[in-house]
Amino acid sequence: MKNVDRSKLFSVALRSLTAVAAMTSALALAQNEAIASFKVLDSLEARVQGCVTCHGQSGQGTSNVYFPRIAGKPAGYLYNQLVAFRDGKRHYTPMNYLVAYLPDPYLREIAEHFAKQRPPFATPEQTAVDSQTLDRGQLLATVGDSQKGVPACVTCHGAGLTGMNPGIPGLVGLRSTYIAAQLTRWRTGDRRAAEPDCMKRIATRLSDVDVTAVSSWLARQAPPADPSPESSNLVRMPLACGSQR
Repeated sequence: MKNVDRSKLFSVALRSLTAVAAMTSALALAQNEAIASFKVLDSLEARVQGCVTCHGQSGQGTSNVYFPRIAGKPAGYLYNQLVAFRDGKRHYTPMNYLVAYLPDPYLREIAEHFAKQRPPFATPEQTAVDSQTLDRGQLLATVGDSQKGVPACVTCHGAGLTGMNPGIPGLVGLRSTYIAAQLTRWRTGDRRAAEPDCMKRIATRLSDVDVTAVSSWLARQAPPADPSPESSNLVRMPLACGSQR
């Protein structure tokens, strides 16, 4: 790939950010943790300001339950998502606009930047959910359901739910609404990953009750002392997963 003029890229990114801001201005004003802030104009810190409106200055997430924490997730996973948004394989209009004209090396830089961040986690969610639902969620997350062919979440996402390098995201620190929405998108085919798409196979085996249960339980989990993703371990994975290639 030919070298790309960073000043031109930055100009394109700023124009994209303007479009995003027009659609999300009311939301941005309500999020103090997402106020844009940088010291040097020509820096990666400045160039990721289009991300902080929704994901927080260090990728820690914001008070909006639909925008996930991206800090500390595997760089490979973040890069795959940015490429999917750019190429129209994953759909969310502000994200599609924001990265529409950015080349692979630029997206990789952004992914590596947020993968290195370790901001504090928000207080785990404590929504009103009955004990039976939470028990079901814990079972799915830590043991799985062999009758449905559903492996435990921790098998791939890690014992501390911090993810696995290079392409499996951490689940700790996510809100139940976001987790449920992503599982639903996999079930309906709106969200896809590289083939073989293991998450699609798993999500389509879950019932509505299962989705509510596992998302509610996961959102209540406290982060471990070390939130770094686990090292790649293909041997222990119960299904072939294209994201790990």
